[in-house]
Amino acid sequence: MDAGVDGAAERVAAADEEPTNASVAKVLRADPTMAALVDRHGPLDIAPADDEFGRLCTSIVNQQLSTASADAIRERFLEVLGGDPTPDRVLAADEAALREAGLSATKVEYLRNVADAFRDDERDFTREGLAGVSDEAVVDRLTEIKGVGAWTARMYLIFALGREDVLPLGDLAVRKGIEQVYNDGEELSRADMREIGAAWRPYRSYGTRYIWAAYES
Repeated sequence: MDAGVDGAAERVAAADEEPTNASVAKVLRADPTMAALVDRHGPLDIAPADDEFGRLCTSIVNQQLSTASADAIRERFLEVLGGDPTPDRVLAADEAALREAGLSATKVEYLRNVADAFRDDERDFTREGLAGVSDEAVVDRLTEIKGVGAWTARMYLIFALGREDVLPLGDLAVRKGIEQVYNDGEELSRADMREIGAAWRPYRSYGTRYIWAAYES
């Protein structure tokens, strides 16, 4: 149920210095096109979220919405909850109030599914609980939750867990951005995009951030 959207609400805040470390900068700057983006947009960073559950709720709210709509609905969602998202608050929230906040019945169901999953003592979706688990295995675990598709799971890898080597080609802005930056806006296959992104390994999440920045500028 996920779709590539204008995902500025998903972007991590910029840092105050050169990307996380010299190794990241060295890899990105080895690609002349990416080097130009680094110079143009300045330092961008990847960092894990303080609240993994809240980040996942944000991704679900943002599904298939423009940035402006997603931001407005998220604010109303938080008002209904009476604070930052927690599994207990989501499960206790009045469905009618959530609908009035702008959430579809389907998204309310998805948010409650996620809340149930995070309350399951046998599953741990925190950064610590998923340490040592591969990116693809994390995606597999998350997509077992109805309402969490591959796009949402890869946003979780980047924005909740701070994983550094994710190339989310399910995101429309990433695909359009790569075509814009690397091929004058002309269509590229996903295989072509993966080949372009291979130059950013093992820091494709950082490269993705610069592609988003270029696309949104």
